[in-house]
Formats: sequence, structure tokens, C-alpha cells
Amino acid sequence: MPPEKARNVTAILGPTNTGKTHLAVERMLAHASGMIGLPLRLLAREVYDRARLRAGDHSVALITGEERIVPPDPRYWVCTVEAMPPAIEPAFVAIDEVQVATDLERGHVFTDRILHRRGREETMLLGAGTMRPILELLLPEANFVTRPRFSKLSYAGQKKLTRLPRRSVIVAFSTEAVYAIAELVRRQRGGAAVVLGALSPRTRNAQVALYQSGDVDYLVATDAIGMGLNMDVDHVAFAGTRKFDGFGFRELTPAELGQISGRAGRYLNDGTFGVTADASPFDPEIVDRLENHRFEPARMLQWRNRNLSFKSVDALKASLGAFPGHPVLTRAQAAPDVIALDHVTAEADLGQLISGPPDVELLWEVCQIPDYRNISSAEHAGIVDRIFRFLKSPAGCIDTDWYARQLSFTDRTDGDIDTISNRISHVRTWTFVAHRSGWLADPHHWQVKARQIEDKLSDALHERLTQRFIDRRTSVLMKRINQKEGLMSTVEQDGAIHVEGEYVGHMKGFHFIPDGASGAAHERALKAASLKAVAQEVQARAQAVAAAPDPDLTLTKDGYIIWQSAAIARLEADNVFLKPKVSVIAGDQLNGADRDAVQLRLERWTQRHMASLLEPLINLQDDEDIKGLARGLSFRLVESWGILPRDDVAEDVRSLSQEDRAGLRKHGVRFGAFHVFIPALLKPAATSLRLLLWVLGLEQKQQFDRAKLPEPPGQGLTSVPFDRTTPRGFYRVVGFRICGPRAVRIDMLERLGDLIRERVFWKPRFDGEQRPAGSIEGGGFTVIPDMMSLVGCSGDEFSAILRSLGFRMLPRQLTQPAPSMPESAPAQTGTPESEPSSAPELGPEQLQSSMQTANFEADTPPAPAEAPAPLTLEVWWPKDTGPFRHQQGRNRKKAARSKPQPAPVKKSQDTKPVMASKRAPRRERQPPNPDSPFAILGDLRSRLADKKNV
Repeated sequence: MPPEKARNVTAILGPTNTGKTHLAVERMLAHASGMIGLPLRLLAREVYDRARLRAGDHSVALITGEERIVPPDPRYWVCTVEAMPPAIEPAFVAIDEVQVATDLERGHVFTDRILHRRGREETMLLGAGTMRPILELLLPEANFVTRPRFSKLSYAGQKKLTRLPRRSVIVAFSTEAVYAIAELVRRQRGGAAVVLGALSPRTRNAQVALYQSGDVDYLVATDAIGMGLNMDVDHVAFAGTRKFDGFGFRELTPAELGQISGRAGRYLNDGTFGVTADASPFDPEIVDRLENHRFEPARMLQWRNRNLSFKSVDALKASLGAFPGHPVLTRAQAAPDVIALDHVTAEADLGQLISGPPDVELLWEVCQIPDYRNISSAEHAGIVDRIFRFLKSPAGCIDTDWYARQLSFTDRTDGDIDTISNRISHVRTWTFVAHRSGWLADPHHWQVKARQIEDKLSDALHERLTQRFIDRRTSVLMKRINQKEGLMSTVEQDGAIHVEGEYVGHMKGFHFIPDGASGAAHERALKAASLKAVAQEVQARAQAVAAAPDPDLTLTKDGYIIWQSAAIARLEADNVFLKPKVSVIAGDQLNGADRDAVQLRLERWTQRHMASLLEPLINLQDDEDIKGLARGLSFRLVESWGILPRDDVAEDVRSLSQEDRAGLRKHGVRFGAFHVFIPALLKPAATSLRLLLWVLGLEQKQQFDRAKLPEPPGQGLTSVPFDRTTPRGFYRVVGFRICGPRAVRIDMLERLGDLIRERVFWKPRFDGEQRPAGSIEGGGFTVIPDMMSLVGCSGDEFSAILRSLGFRMLPRQLTQPAPSMPESAPAQTGTPESEPSSAPELGPEQLQSSMQTANFEADTPPAPAEAPAPLTLEVWWPKDTGPFRHQQGRNRKKAARSKPQPAPVKKSQDTKPVMASKRAPRRERQPPNPDSPFAILGDLRSRLADKKNV
């Protein structure tokens, strides 16, 4: 059918950002009445809101497929192109984005409006410059106006997603790609708004509002943004250049790329475009076309016959299949309404419901229900068939209960993004049905109900999208930072920092730790938002540390100084012995005088802390009164952290004078059998500090890492199994000595040495004093339980300890006395009566028997004594190279001096004079005075010992 006469038709053509839509709205409002057809429901809503602000709510109507807002007597009609009422003839008519006439699915509707919708006074066709040649052929009498772009569009090349500038739109061509990119942008840049063609207008408006308000700086969208969405975009980045057009995947044409990239730059602000993600850079030819808006002209428009025949179903199908009569028009492919008609009419019993043209026209109207759900053609046709049968029922409308059930299936807001999106698609279908005249018994009620459900689902979808792809806290903070607004920040007593009431992190020591819930990529934003609060808190903490009392500071075994449960400094080795370096742990916020004050305070505390725990060692190092050989020994003792094996300094120790020894003992030095050491340094706190300083020295030489330091033996343990994996020198520093399979505490070894010395060199101090348990007449000693309890082991392990200390074991056979020996019988020498582990003691029965025998009458002949049984004892002796060798040497000298010397020969005339013996006469031993205190004490000890044995 030929087009309507092009009276007063003006085609306003040009690229994006030329103000075409704005001009059309202004022209419409200048007329007494008008109608504008827009390509998107979203854009229609935007124009409707703008128009009613100018003309008033009562003068503007909104008509889309799913929404009708019609006041009693409207003057202006804002519609989607498909929903333009055919019976209204206003003074002004405008069709926006006329280039959609080339679209395979919707193009035939735009072509029909171009050819046949006219205003009584003025008609405007708005679109891309590619439409001019074909419009000149179809409408030769029309006026053509080309509008230039307000701003410049430039190619910016390829950029990574993480380096895209602010106010960017990222374009992808599948839902999966949009979601994946939005998730990446959220992790890297704080969040992104999302726009998809499948979103409801309310959800799309809310997402666009997030971007427009600056809450987020990035928008991820499909090519749905290419038409009508007016946003403040500085850069458009293509994440792909292929799309599925309903038949297969194809590359976007330059005109389509230009339509999308043209969204960059609004009004007089220049814009840029480029590629990102996996998209390949554009060829120079494509770049030139996009920058200069030079595209191939449209060559063919989609067309479908508007003069349909409703005489019968077959006549309707035949009229729908008619061919156009113009060479630039092509018959459109079968649209969803035609496909639905084919499916419905395939039912055998449907013909019984169609009795004339009104029924055919009604069937065609039902077939034009949009397939928002996009499930399958057969599924959509089933809904169409069911609704048509309801309309042909005696009630003449859709069953209310059935419609309510269908609507109730969608009235739920649980589920994920895809689930809610699917429900919105369903409810849009029922919203469209509710707005069809005469299809429901109470259409207004169901229109409101369907709209409420759609709004509720749209809000829920917006919330899900925001939760998934936008960190609202970070985006709000970044918005205020970008706007250079003052942010209110607070710091709680526990170090938590809140900015504008939002928790952004907490202080630990002098460091700010951002909230980990936002992800590592957002730490910079949160740190920037809380920078002022952090700086003030760091300064306050520095002043508090500088004035803190000593008990508020503690030193860990790893060398960290702790204040308020946080590490604020770290000890490191220095070239000066016993004076480690203090390294403050803080960021750039602590500087200048505050940092110097903290450094000085911690250095002084460290010196006092070391002086309190290592006072003997420090005093020994600083004592200038110690001279000569003692000075050298003190140096070696300090360098070995207060513990020296005596074997290493045996010669020096023997050479010390009593004055030198006294000078060393003044500082707590003890000369033990096995070590020269300072007992005060073996306390747990001092040991921990000495271990730390020793590790710092190894760490400075890069010989050890403090993180690998093993745990020292626990408190209360006198020995532990020797672990060969420990670093060399570890056990000595912690106050232990390796003795065979075990490491024994040094003070316990010295106590063991005292027990052994007492037994090996025992001499009675008064007559009748009993020999201690374990002491053997003739030298040596046997092991007693007290010795083993000191080192916490027995058996072979204890024997190995003795051997490692320089003792050897020699078995000795002794004669065991008979139990019936009378008191008057002489005691057998060498029998250790009090030694439980060497010679058996007399039991209670044996002791009683012995006492009875002693009380026999004098004339009773005594029973013959049993033959003494030999007893083998394990007797330990000090080696000549072992401990006590210095004492053994003194004993040997005393023995040599006590031997009788030969008398000298008297001197004659021919020979040397013979010297007369000057040997002094032997002094007779005086019997002890029984009245002396020593005799009385000895007698008391003897009676106590006898009572114990009994």
C-alpha cells in the first residue's frame, strides 16, 4: 500500500547526541495536541515524566504494552511505537529512532508508522543519517534536516577492565558476559550498575539511577543502551563485537557500533570509545567511520501488510503473507504473533469457536500478546489458545480464578537474579493481558494488582543486582570523596573506625586495617575515606605510647614490643652487645616528632627491661674493677650469655686468686663442678630474653630465622630428650646441657655434683658419724634415688648422663655381713648400711632376729655364723679427666706429704754428713670429751639413726 502523503513531514537525522528527541518533545508541547512514539518503554517513561512536568498530569497520557496512564482528556500521548493508538489523530506526531525499521523482529512496526502515521499539522521522523536515502525514496516530499553532533567522539584504543576511566559503560552481548564483567568490576572498582533488555523498566531505571547519581562509576549493559538511554557517559568500552540476532551469531555492523559508542559524551562533553576484555582492537577504517559518523545507508526496510482480511483464518494468513509493492521494502519474517496464529489454528476443534470476522479479529488480537517469557513458541501458543477460549466462553472474559492463579505464581520475591527475572517476564505478560479492553471482569483491579507485583519484583531484582554487583558502602564513600565532601569519622575505644556511620576498619597499633569483608581491591578506597581519622588516631596513639608507664609495655618471645595487644616495635640485633636496636612498626602516618618520641620511649623501656632481667650480666660487663685473668673470664662469660662449661676455662679458673673469685662472685658468678655460671640468669624471664638476644645475633648473620625457633623446655622440667634438630648452642642458652640422650638443666647438674662430691670425698666430722647413702669406703659412689630424681630419669639414661659428665663405672665385690652378728662384733668395712640400691638393709624380721640373738644368756653358746655372701656393686669413679680432678689432685698431694720420709744420714769426715731424722714424735690421740657439745650432738645423731633403722 502506498504511504500517506508526506504533508508537513520533517526528517531530523543525525548521529547520537544531536538533541533530536529533545527537539521533538519541545515541538510536541508547542502544539495543542501531540503524540510521540518511542522505541523503548523505559524511554517512554522518561519522556512522559518530562512532559507532565511541563503540561501537568491531567494533560499527558502514557501508553505502553504493559502500562496505561490515561487521564480523562489528555492532550499529549507518550507511547511505545507498537502501542500508538490508531484512532487518535493529534496535531503533532513524532516517530523516534526510525532506523529500527531495518530490524528483523520489530522493523515492520516502525515501517508502518513511518509510512502511515501523520500529524494534522506536523510530523517528525527522528533517526540516524543512514535512513536519508531510503526515506527520500519513500517520502519524496518530506523535508530533511541533518543535525551535527554536539561533542567529539574519539577512539581510545584497548584498555584492561581494571584501567577503564570513571563514568564508563562496558558493553557485552549476553547475560552471562554482563554478569561476569559486573562481578569483576565490583571486586576491582567497587561496583557497577547493570542494564539488560530483559529487565523490567522499573529495574532498569533504578540501575541507571545508581550510575547517574554517582553511587557507581561503571555501567555494564547489552546493546539495549544504544537507543534512548540518556546518561552521562564519558567512555564506551566494547567487551565484544558479536551478537546473536535470533538466527545466529554475527559481527555488529559499523552503524550498530556507532549507535552504541555514540552514547559517550553528552551535550558539549567529548566522549571516547574503545575495546576491553577479549575484544580485538578496531581496524583503522572502522575507527574512521565511527569518529566521523560515516556509515552505509539503509537499503531495505521490513514491511508487513497492515490491511488485513478477517473474513476467515485462511484469509488472515493470506493477507499477512502479502508482498510489498516497493523495491526498498521487504516482507518481514514470521513474527511471534504469526507463529502463535499458526500454532493455535492447528487445533482441530478451534474452528468451532470461529463463526465470523469478529472472531478472527479477536483471535488475531489475542495472538499479539508479546512473548515476554521467551520460553518456546508452543508454550506461548498454549497461553494464547487458553485465553481465546476463555473469551469465547459464555462468560465472554478470562476466568478470574484462573487468572488469579497465574498471577499468584509470580507473587514471590525469593530466589536469585535469574529466578526473579523469570517471574518479571511472566508478570509482564499478565500485565499486558490486564490492559486489554474487555478481557477481564474487573480490569482495573487486576491492572493495579499486576502492577504492584511487577513493581515488587522489580525492586527485589534491583536489590539482588545491587547486592551482587555493587558494594554500596564503598561506592557511597567514593562518591563523597570525588565530590570532596567532608566525611564524619569516629574512632571507638577498641580501635574500630567508622566513616559516616559505616565501619571501615580498625586500628592495630599504629596500622590501619581495612575491613576485610570488602575485598582487597577496596582497601584503597576505604583507606582514602578514613585517612583523616587514621591520621588523628595515629597521632593520639603516639602521644599515649610516649607517656605510657612501663607496665603497659611487654616484650614477646619473638622480639615484639606489645602495647594494647598490638605490636608497635620489633627488636633487631645491633653491633653493640646487649643493646638491641628498636624498630618502630608503623606506616607513613607516623612521622616527624611523633615518631621520634615513640622511638625514644621504646628504647628507654627496652634498656630498663633488659637491666631488670639481665642485671648480673650487664654489671659484670661494665665492672671496671675486674682486672687481669678475671677480666678475660668475665668477657667469655658475658659472650656466652652467663653460662660457661668449666672444662673450657679450667686452667683460667685454677689460676684465679681468691680476690679475683670474690670479685666475680659479687656479680652472682658460681664456680660449679661442671659450669661457671650465673644462677640468676636461669630464671624463666631472663632465659627467654637471653634466648631472644641470641636468636637476633644469628638472624643478623642470616644464619637463622626467628620464626623457626623451637620452643624452650617447659618450666619445671629438669631434663628433656635431646632433639638433634635444634640449632647449635640452643640448649646452653636456655640453661640446659646435652648429656647423652638427654638435655639436663644446669642447676640440677650442679646439685647432682654436690651430692656426688659429698659421697666421693666423705670423711667423718666426729666419731660415730654414719656414712651417707651411696658413699663407698675406699672411694667411689653408688647411684641413689635422690640423684636420679634431680635429673628426672633413671636406668640407662642416668648412666649415660654420668658417663657424659666424666664418670666411669667399675663393679666391686663386697662381703655382706650375716644378719645374726652381735652388736659387739666388729663391723665389716666397706658395707654401705644405708645404701638401698647397693647393699640390702636388714628387714624388720632380720632385725628382730638379730636383737633376740643378742639377748641370749651368756652361757648359751652362740649359733655358728653363716658364711658371708659376696655382693657386687656398681661403683662410679671420677675419671682423671672428669669432674673433681682438681680435688683428687689435692688429695694425692696430701697423701704424698703424709708418707714417712727416710732419715737423713749423719755427715762424716769422708762423706757427706748424715742428717738425723727430725721427724716429730706421733701425737697420741686424745679420747673425746663426753661433756663437749660435739660429743653430745654426735650421740644424739647416733640414737636418732638407730631409732630410724629399727
